[in-house]
Amino acid sequence: MKKRAMALFLAMSVILAGCSSGNTDQETTRAAKAETQETTQETETAEAAGEETAEETQAEEIKEGQSFDQVREADVVIVGAGGAGLAAAIAAADQGAGSIIIVEKLAKTGGSLNFTSGSMSGAETVIQELDGIEDTKESYIEDILSNGAGLGDRELIEIFADEDVDAIQWLWDHGLSQYTFSEQNGLKSVFAPEHQLYSVQRTYKPKAMDPGKYKSAVHEILDKELAGYDNISIDYYTEVTELLGNDKGQVLTAVGYNSDTKETVCYNARKGIIMATGGYSGNPKMMGEYAKHGDKYLVGGADSADGKGIRIMQNVGAQVDEEKLSYIPTFPMGLEYSEGKGAIGDVYMWKAGGIYVNQEGRRFINETLDEVVPRETALEEQTDAVQYNIFTDKIIEDLKAGNGAFMWEYYYEPEDGIGHKLIQSADSLEELADVIGVPKDALAETVNTYNAAVEAGKTDEFGRDFSGTPTAYSLAVNKIEGDKYYAVPIKALVVMTLGGVSVNRDMQVVDESGNAIPGLYAAGEVVGGIWGKFVSGGTGVMGPVAFGRIAGRNVVNMDLAEGQPVKAASFVLKEELFEKKAAGSQGYDMAGIRDGFYEATVDGQNGDMVIQVAVEDGRIAQVTVISSQETENIAGPALEKIPTAIVEAGSPDVDGVTGATLTSERIKEAVRLCLDQAKQ
Repeated sequence: MKKRAMALFLAMSVILAGCSSGNTDQETTRAAKAETQETTQETETAEAAGEETAEETQAEEIKEGQSFDQVREADVVIVGAGGAGLAAAIAAADQGAGSIIIVEKLAKTGGSLNFTSGSMSGAETVIQELDGIEDTKESYIEDILSNGAGLGDRELIEIFADEDVDAIQWLWDHGLSQYTFSEQNGLKSVFAPEHQLYSVQRTYKPKAMDPGKYKSAVHEILDKELAGYDNISIDYYTEVTELLGNDKGQVLTAVGYNSDTKETVCYNARKGIIMATGGYSGNPKMMGEYAKHGDKYLVGGADSADGKGIRIMQNVGAQVDEEKLSYIPTFPMGLEYSEGKGAIGDVYMWKAGGIYVNQEGRRFINETLDEVVPRETALEEQTDAVQYNIFTDKIIEDLKAGNGAFMWEYYYEPEDGIGHKLIQSADSLEELADVIGVPKDALAETVNTYNAAVEAGKTDEFGRDFSGTPTAYSLAVNKIEGDKYYAVPIKALVVMTLGGVSVNRDMQVVDESGNAIPGLYAAGEVVGGIWGKFVSGGTGVMGPVAFGRIAGRNVVNMDLAEGQPVKAASFVLKEELFEKKAAGSQGYDMAGIRDGFYEATVDGQNGDMVIQVAVEDGRIAQVTVISSQETENIAGPALEKIPTAIVEAGSPDVDGVTGATLTSERIKEAVRLCLDQAKQ
């Protein structure tokens, strides 16, 4: 009975203090497993003697549910290796943290920085000083609040504006000064038209030195600097699935699963955990739950941005303002290059006379409006969040003449352009309506009304001006008429979300009473309510970096308090929002497959992908990537793992690699095409 009592004590220790082992080596882990096995054997003997009690049964169930393949400890555990996580790790190390573990579920660092050019912004910065631009942090703060529809957190934005200056200076001193910037009038401080314009030139667009590996200069610098710290380690392929509280109300334990080694890992932090898991822009289910047509938005970033980190923190009490989960800013210029995935790639034909119509064949906005937010919100309200750019050959010619056809000539006009397949054409407006599936009468009426406004040369009901005065958004005035009519669907595109957990000024996660949860910090996109309903240019990059630095310093320097017993918040995101469609259980039908070598070509990210499949004895013996133009730092894990997984499964119906879903699907599609050949 003494051992059973000890088993109960150990089991409860797991729940109250996280991982019961305080050691990190494999020998200790094996010893813990042996002790568990011995205790289990004695319990089974007791059961046979009829000595089992309900309390002892519960203890053994708890202990069994909390067994781990590895137990690791560090001063600081950081979940997520994006901009916030990397900046937090460096800051914590500089403050004296002896050991730091970053847990990252992908095979690479960077998070959303892998999907953005990395525009930065800041006021009173070293870059503005060199450019001779006068600016104030107060003006920056007011612009951010205004751009966010007045719904942002002024206190946190003020903290950001101060920290941002130091963060940009740190980046400048650690290599940013040597980077090439996209300039305007010879200045590195520019206006960025992809967002609502600031009142002062305070956006910076440095170009990565190694564009084959990095899209963002900030990511490149953080990666380089992190490599110089021998007390920071990164566990790749490891997804944290839950946080655990101890009997002091502190959250110092994270439980993870390594998809590469198939091991469960328990991480114990001595000072605290920083959650930097990103937002939910890669989760259409969750976006659809909180935005009218959110499930139809194009995903412009990582599909690994699934929002799970928010729910994990809610399960230990984190407060989330549910209303703010609807704060999902979009770009009204999404090119759908693969199902559900997109990039900024408008044809911009409206600049030379084209129009946008919705699924009902009606116009709904002044296409030439120079304010981004009204165009964003208008598209979000349309059926399936899609708009069709309607134009003619004459409009194409005039757009080219006005030097506004960059996107058209790069993405659409070339036969191998990623948007070429989206172009629909017809000899008449009626035929075009049939092709794109909008009502003929409605489209005809819309075009007739528009053409009449062009003839009048004034301003129409949407505020579009037809006087012919050239602007950056109106290069030519044309009717919709000609021998050839074209349409291209453009959708709402999402690259970031603005809802998430609540934090205090120290970046401590707070519960529903506003009290800090001891040991738990958060930074980056997983934090909600900072910016308001819309995002300001450059804050998507510098916000995570600045707040990550604050969290990294505070987790080391702040005293670890005690709190209330850890329990789930009253509002927790529904589990089904995170369920993914499993790979086909029946698999590809291999009946009739002939031995041999087969090749297939599919469209890739930057060009064709060629796959070869070898079939022996009616089974897949080898899958080889003959050629690929995929972006290596994103697609690498899929190119390495998916061919092996297909051979092992004997089928192309395998799970994709998280963070490289598109590449995974291309490989599987090519293998299916090869197997189809083998059946002929």
